[in-house]
Amino acid sequence: MAHSVRDQQKLLHRAHRIRGQVDGIARLLESEADCGKVLQQLVAVRGAVQGLMAEILEDHVRYHVVDPLIDPASEQGQATEELVELLHSYLR
Repeated sequence: MAHSVRDQQKLLHRAHRIRGQVDGIARLLESEADCGKVLQQLVAVRGAVQGLMAEILEDHVRYHVVDPLIDPASEQGQATEELVELLHSYLR
């Protein structure tokens, strides 16, 4: 079961950007940068990872857990939207 094949390039771009951010943290640590700068970059990476996780979880719910052709106004459609919103609020 492939995740988000339709947006694979976008997701890969985000993953590569996160890798670049992590490499930047390593460079900051190697250069003994100020703790504030390192912490700021760590927060940015955490946000980027959580954003990527939220997007993949949303796609998983919408395309693998629930039938993507359901009526959004149905009870199941509304429950799906509630779950997606919960995931987004939890990962913020």
